[in-house]
Amino acid sequence: MAGTTRITVTLPAEQVDELRKLTDNVSGYVAEAVARQIRHQLLGDDLRRHQEQHGDFAEEELAEAHARIFGTRGTGAESAAA
Repeated sequence: MAGTTRITVTLPAEQVDELRKLTDNVSGYVAEAVARQIRHQLLGDDLRRHQEQHGDFAEEELAEAHARIFGTRGTGAESAAA
């Protein structure tokens, strides 16, 4: 198990109130949200780097990615709406 570091974070009071309604493990909830955001940022960086090296994704590639993520194969307007 990875080590932990205690930090102080300032949040708007309304967010803290809602957070406490959702969970009794605020640290775990925040750690999970931060991990998700880091993954999102790293994936975005990887996708931008790929496009810089190989050009924009083709519609077929985007449709395939959509199908793998959402389990459906959208086409045309359906893909654009997603």
